[in-house]
Amino acid sequence: MPPQEAFGLLVAQKVVIFMSIITMVREIKSIHPTDLALLKTGGFYRVYGRDAYILSNLFQYKVKKEGNIVTCGFPIKSVNKVIYTLENKKINYLIIDSRDNYNINEKMNFKNLNRYIKEYETSKIYVNNQIRIEKINNYLLENVKKENIKKMLKEIESIINANREI
Repeated sequence: MPPQEAFGLLVAQKVVIFMSIITMVREIKSIHPTDLALLKTGGFYRVYGRDAYILSNLFQYKVKKEGNIVTCGFPIKSVNKVIYTLENKKINYLIIDSRDNYNINEKMNFKNLNRYIKEYETSKIYVNNQIRIEKINNYLLENVKKENIKKMLKEIESIINANREI
């Protein structure tokens, strides 16, 4: 098999695996919409959709898009820190192991004290603002050698300084 075909087959396999994970996550979230679903895959835990916004806000984990789905993750060794914070914030969570046929291995339910929705609402605003700032920063860095950058920086600084005086 030529290398291009082998690479194409590998990419197709990864897409199928990712889509099956997403299908499982969607199914779990349809049953547990206000529980943060921690999915253990290999040496990492992954979260998707709304859950990614919450973890990114709480732990400054990098959010990325896979297809049209927001996701983030963290190494297994950090799970105790994550669980501790979720419990302190009273956010329901599920721990799901992909090697265990996506069964729920652990669950915390704060019932009517669950703060998932409130945490998501504040987290989404925070993460979206972070993404916007990152895009602006990347644009400025990409254009740092252009002539008009000095003018742009002065305008940005004047806006920042005007807001500081308020």
